[in-house]
Amino acid sequence: MGVVANREAQGRVAGDAVELAFGFWPGRGRPIVALHGITASYVNFVGIAERLAGRRPLLALDLRGRGGSDKPDGPHGMSQHARDVAAAMEAFGLDDCVVVGHSMGAFAAVALAAEHPDRVAGVMMVDGGLPLTAPPGVDPAALLDVVLGPQLARLRQEFASREEYHDYWRALPAFPAEVWGPWVHAYLDYDLGGTAPHLRPRASEAAIRADYLDTLDADLLRRRLAAITVPVTLLTAEEGFYPDQPPLYPDAVVQAEGGAVSRFAHQRISGTTHYTVALADHGATSCADALVAFAEQCGR
Repeated sequence: MGVVANREAQGRVAGDAVELAFGFWPGRGRPIVALHGITASYVNFVGIAERLAGRRPLLALDLRGRGGSDKPDGPHGMSQHARDVAAAMEAFGLDDCVVVGHSMGAFAAVALAAEHPDRVAGVMMVDGGLPLTAPPGVDPAALLDVVLGPQLARLRQEFASREEYHDYWRALPAFPAEVWGPWVHAYLDYDLGGTAPHLRPRASEAAIRADYLDTLDADLLRRRLAAITVPVTLLTAEEGFYPDQPPLYPDAVVQAEGGAVSRFAHQRISGTTHYTVALADHGATSCADALVAFAEQCGR
């Protein structure tokens, strides 16, 4: 990939009765606030931050139950993430910011814009944020174990070293060989907690289960989307979680669900999957360029 991961500023900030870990990359203008996916961390944005190249500051947060943030028993859900992010933004003295969310982070960004509108000047959703409902007659809890089963199993495993964890991921199609580099290494290394030979992923299974079920409430999601008055842009990957899978958001779904938003735009990023849209060079560059243009559109 020919890049070196940035050395971002790191710290912790007060959320809603929790502390959230964060990474901050400097730049010009008002910071963009970044929210990650369901089992991820703020390091998911390391490639996008590097490709921003100082054109915009980026503040990326570990949501509660993930990474270096506190992991309370509850509450969880998108409204709770929105309260946490709003509190963190208040602690930083931030309002009227562009917020970008990847995957589940897009649902949290939508809740933030709907429920704390003074904090948000625009929402960029990356392969997430629009309703994806369970098939008729399928119990959402059962669907959770089908969709997230491998991820939940990973959370229960121990790894003797970071190299072993890398090997675990190399055997999966999420990150093809050409993608491996400092961004993926940084993302995977940060994912682990504990000490060798007892390293485990740091995401909380209880938080993941509760948050996933919350994203299946399609009626609530549509009400939130309809309440947003600022511009919303959806970036979607060309493929699904892995190469050669259909996209999570086919055009028909985008057209049907995007209609709930008053100021909506959509861009599909070619040659990307749900993972590589953020952590591969082409995806990160496309997202960074789109963010710069979107922030200018929003007057930020």
